[in-house]
Amino acid sequence: MNSVSLSDIEFPSAAVSVSQLLSSLRRSALSVTNRLHSIEADARFVRDVADHYQLPLIANERCGSWYIDPEQKAGSAYFKSTDGHTGIWNFSFRRLNLQILAIARKHGGCIIVDSTRRGKLMPDALSKTVPIWCAVINRALFPTQSAYHPVQFPPNFLGASEEAQIENRIDSFVKTFKELKLDMDQLRNDLGQPIRIAWANQTYFHPTTLVKGHGYNLFVLCSASRRVRGAEASEGGYIQGAGDDSEGWSHGLTAPVFWANKDALFATDESDLPDVISELMTKHAGSNSSAGADQRQASGFLIRPSLNLYICQSRPNTKPPELSTPKRLNLGCGSHKIGSRDLRTSLEKVKASAEKHLLPNPSQSLLVTCETGKDLSVGVLLTIICLFYDDSGKLVGAQPDVYMDKQFIRQRLAWIVTSKPDANPSRATLQSVNSFLLQRPD
Repeated sequence: MNSVSLSDIEFPSAAVSVSQLLSSLRRSALSVTNRLHSIEADARFVRDVADHYQLPLIANERCGSWYIDPEQKAGSAYFKSTDGHTGIWNFSFRRLNLQILAIARKHGGCIIVDSTRRGKLMPDALSKTVPIWCAVINRALFPTQSAYHPVQFPPNFLGASEEAQIENRIDSFVKTFKELKLDMDQLRNDLGQPIRIAWANQTYFHPTTLVKGHGYNLFVLCSASRRVRGAEASEGGYIQGAGDDSEGWSHGLTAPVFWANKDALFATDESDLPDVISELMTKHAGSNSSAGADQRQASGFLIRPSLNLYICQSRPNTKPPELSTPKRLNLGCGSHKIGSRDLRTSLEKVKASAEKHLLPNPSQSLLVTCETGKDLSVGVLLTIICLFYDDSGKLVGAQPDVYMDKQFIRQRLAWIVTSKPDANPSRATLQSVNSFLLQRPD
């Protein structure tokens, strides 16, 4: 009798059914219903943290907003985990997050809420990015209070080498931050006191001795989700970091619409959720495009210290884009990276239009819009500010004697990101602006 190896035995129907079963289990474990229930459970923990510290909740966007009822949300921050990745360790000059200083002063601190996926205790944004930011702010605004200058790290989380390497970068970040020529006295007044950090997650609160009201602003870095080491299928439907990367699972649902319709969503079968979500989002979009909302949007955000530059998101419009007119310049840029590349060849039109229509009428206001109000419009405004505005925000026309380099451009970008904190120009957009401004003929 010939021996039979395991590879000679075929169970085709069984093999298919096992594969299908595993896929089905994973889909079931990661269902939208499970995600929303997991978010609600973690949001209860976030509320407990707020009650414990008696501090307002700040969402680290976009993930953090899923875990905060909008009625309890005091503001937003934009700290990227990538700025805390090993070997990168950065202070973002595109996202200064200075809008949270005044909130912290008013309440004695704040709680910054974020989450992370399975297996991690906290996201890099809370273990490294925010601690880097706090160290820079403390050193820049309170240079004589050296007790607050070292980077504050979570307990027993990073190795000594990584902590030392991060610490060694802080002074260079402080130097560049000061070179933005922001009003440091005003920022110091906005914050009032240096920052101390505490961490809160479903494993521990640390340090337990820190409370607000003791000569510092207490920033509590709260990782909302319970740490899960195994597969989701073993957690009874619980998903760690369920709100993360919502574009991939939410069928277009956003955090505000979830919180406004939570009970209805929980009462809907999984198979019906995509259609129900679509209906809710359509209704939400319709309410936002009312005349009152359009009026608020059209007013835009004033970019200080200028007195006449505004930015906002384009108003919803199902009609084809209008052609350019004497009072309206349509650059016709595409979306996302394509739009950023298109911008590079369009900035000469921006310069020419500003010279023709803005410079002869310095009291005239200029509103710049794009699909998001955060990317291409930032690039256009940044170009105009660099070319035609002095350090005080006054429109003065072409400035041939001004030495323009990346630091100069970064200074002007700071005007925009402090005036509109959610402005988020892509790297490609900033590269287009740099290319145009720095490679112009003398």
